[in-house]
Amino acid sequence: MISYVLSEYGLGWEPKGADRDVLQVEECYLATGGEFWVIEHQSQIVGTGAYYPINRGEKAVEIRKMYLLPSVRGIGLGKYLLQQLEAAIATRGFQQIWIETASILVEAVKLYESSGYLPEIGVETARCDRVYVKYLG
Repeated sequence: MISYVLSEYGLGWEPKGADRDVLQVEECYLATGGEFWVIEHQSQIVGTGAYYPINRGEKAVEIRKMYLLPSVRGIGLGKYLLQQLEAAIATRGFQQIWIETASILVEAVKLYESSGYLPEIGVETARCDRVYVKYLG
């Protein structure tokens, strides 16, 4: 599903790079204090969302792998998913949320900017050209 969404925007699937975490969910998310969510609709996987702690800021996490299939876009599911991720992150006591994305993911950029994420510097993922931060509490 993630590979499909990436290809839709001309971005490559990187199983040995930026997408290694999807193939090693237990190691990259669960063992580090993060979570990886799968969104289902009518018994089909239609999206994903995840986060894990990072050393980038103070009590910080990075939201990753927030993707939705085209069939469920435009109905508010992305905004709902982001709000649910933020609520889970806040409940666990984190204070900063970081997100890296690519400008070509126009819907994602609009969502993050309209949800209070502030542009930052220091992109770490090769296929990304934007990084955002949101301060909680």
